Amino acid sequence: MKMITGIRFFLLSALLVLCGACAESSGSVKREGTIKVVTTTAMIGDLVKNVAGEKAEVVSLMGTGVDPHLYKASAGDVEKLAGADMIFYNGLHLEGKITDVLAQMKKSGIFTVGVAEGIDKSLLLSPEEYEGYYDPHIWFDVTLWKKAAKVVMEAFSLYDPQNAGIYKQNAESYLKELSLLQSYIQKKIALLHHERRVLITAHDAFNYFGRGYGFEVMGLQGISTDSEASVADIQNLSRVVAERKIPAVFVETSISPRYMRALRASVKARGFDVRIGGSLYSDSMGSPGTEEGSYIGMFRSNVDTIVESLSRSIEIADSKAEAAGDG
Repeated sequence: MKMITGIRFFLLSALLVLCGACAESSGSVKREGTIKVVTTTAMIGDLVKNVAGEKAEVVSLMGTGVDPHLYKASAGDVEKLAGADMIFYNGLHLEGKITDVLAQMKKSGIFTVGVAEGIDKSLLLSPEEYEGYYDPHIWFDVTLWKKAAKVVMEAFSLYDPQNAGIYKQNAESYLKELSLLQSYIQKKIALLHHERRVLITAHDAFNYFGRGYGFEVMGLQGISTDSEASVADIQNLSRVVAERKIPAVFVETSISPRYMRALRASVKARGFDVRIGGSLYSDSMGSPGTEEGSYIGMFRSNVDTIVESLSRSIEIADSKAEAAGDG
């Protein structure tokens, strides 16, 4: 096994050198025709498509259900990256296991943009448990995603200045759509009682959502899924859920549900039955071609699931209370 791993590392390294040489020869000068863009996550890909429009051909490396924290670049990925005119990635260590590959691409001369890294750091979260790192999950606050759109627009305008007006127009149009999304989120959440705005998920992907929309957020795992949830983590969180009688917890589409099932079992052992409220899109979107396969559709789906599930939990609790009163 060690020999196979070593061979794979050698082959990837060799391919990086060869692809880097090719990219270096072309440099970061815009080539004629459609701009070839490679993005890491589908969220970044969707953002780039909305800003670039028909001026770019966009390919995202990470598909539906893929966890960017654990994603490792294949030889095919390296080849795609090396053949790109522009590369967009989230940054802030979201794609931790391909950081070296992205750095090599930038060093070779490919126009490479860390979208989240272009946002004012004073707007980012850096909780103490993150040990000096910023939370990379910026897409869960629409106000930050608007700033990400501007980062992408500025990057395209710099790379392809003769079409800067088109990128600005596309970005402005998309910003209007994001404003409508923000209004939808706020109206939907307003239907939920303040004391029920507690969101418990598999890992800390929703801190920006919590700050932006008034939710208390708790996750079993930390900022990255690269670490395992311990028995102590499960016990500590189950104690909170049972004591506060939090009615529902949520699984994530890009993470195994086993930790949340273990959490539910631990809560039940304490005498309280917490529900699995549904699946949320966290580090990836839905399948291409579906409503959830876009950023706006993904966010609306999450909000609908959260509000409807927690509201349903309230209705169930009220029904039980009425039944007890009748008895």
